[in-house]
Amino acid sequence: MLQDIVSQYKGGFAPGASTELRAQRNLTRRLALVSGSLTTNQRTSVGGIGARVYKDGVYGFASAAELTGEAAGKVLESATANAELLARHAGRGTGALPPVAQGSETHLPEYPDLPQKVYIDYLQGLDGYIKSKYPGLESRTLVAYHDSMEKLLLSSDGFFSHCLQPRSYVYIFLTAKGRDGAPVEVFEPLGGFGTFDRHFTDPAGLYAKVDELYELVMHKAEGVHPDAGSKTVILGGELAGMLAHEAVGHTVEADLVLGGSVAGPMFGKRVASELVTMTDFASTAFGKAAPLPVYVDDEGVKAEDAPLIRDGILVGYMHNRQSAQHFGHRPLGSARAWLFSDEPLIRMRNTAVHPGKDRLEDMIASVDDGYYLLKTGNGQADSTGEFMFGISMGYEIKKGKIARPILDTTISGVAFDMLRSVDMVSDSVNWSSSGFCGKKQPMPVGLGGPALRCRVTIGGR
Repeated sequence: MLQDIVSQYKGGFAPGASTELRAQRNLTRRLALVSGSLTTNQRTSVGGIGARVYKDGVYGFASAAELTGEAAGKVLESATANAELLARHAGRGTGALPPVAQGSETHLPEYPDLPQKVYIDYLQGLDGYIKSKYPGLESRTLVAYHDSMEKLLLSSDGFFSHCLQPRSYVYIFLTAKGRDGAPVEVFEPLGGFGTFDRHFTDPAGLYAKVDELYELVMHKAEGVHPDAGSKTVILGGELAGMLAHEAVGHTVEADLVLGGSVAGPMFGKRVASELVTMTDFASTAFGKAAPLPVYVDDEGVKAEDAPLIRDGILVGYMHNRQSAQHFGHRPLGSARAWLFSDEPLIRMRNTAVHPGKDRLEDMIASVDDGYYLLKTGNGQADSTGEFMFGISMGYEIKKGKIARPILDTTISGVAFDMLRSVDMVSDSVNWSSSGFCGKKQPMPVGLGGPALRCRVTIGGR
């Protein structure tokens, strides 16, 4: 764990300026077995000090790749000098940021730094099971992944925090030969918040999931191409979460709103069906811990849930302190940095559509001719809300029943148009937390939602 090397420097914070002093360490572990061969064995640790000072509407920032008190003092001096220089030449006359609440947050889960052999032994045990039971597969890939961010933060407003965010996953990729000879693949990330040993102790614990994935890939091998066009579909929770993050969430980040996103003129207006409510959750969601809990952001703002859409009406943006001041809103802890050398940006945390009242089986039964889309391998959207997501697992729905599996395809549309077409929302939420958001710097995020019945454009052959 990091030692407190920041508190002693509060007396060095420049008067009349908002200051953040942050010590941070990022650890990453990544190992991969491809058909039994170890192809990746990485272990990295990056740490240092970053300081940011806000004065007269501009920021000065400095960092150093050292975790020492001496480095903290020098970085603070440099950031203060940078802010004063910028304020003299590019100051905007806005004065200091409004103060935020004082307080402290400490969240330090137990953290054993496991040797690489633990990951290798686990993957080899799981791979041995797949190889012996399913020798007919074209290929198999197993990835063990772990990362953590530990941050010590002191702000001039009097907020101190020491938080550690670990997450761990095993990714399983199975590839079979399709009926036309082309390969088909299914994959599943398993794990979540916490260290590797919390989620993965015995490879046998994943045998049932491997069996399930094998059935899926063999089923998909008999799949058909969907009919292209505008279709009634049921998006599974993973896809609803991807939509919430990529196609809606980015448009309501206040820095992108200021840059001209489609959400700017829509504030306070209907952007979705009245069945749709969406929130960027901080540390809890729907009465449980959020997938990747955030308790305080990197500006020293205590994290709270950020309402985005309520009953179809756009009611909020995600902010840092500066954008909240601009819009006259209250910051809710959405400014985060990936590395010590990164400045905090407005980022999502755990973005999700709220559950509704419909049962999934009733939703499927209501579709005469459409698709049930379950998994996505990728997705992209822009500030207009236009999106395109890859579909890696889905099924036809014929006369209210699940029919043939479909091969990989895409869906596309405009997020707010699609959300206006939602007419059924399932009563349970599925979460995903194994990926990164790539807005200028990577950031672990959670995303989720219920199944949604709506209209989208689906690709064909």
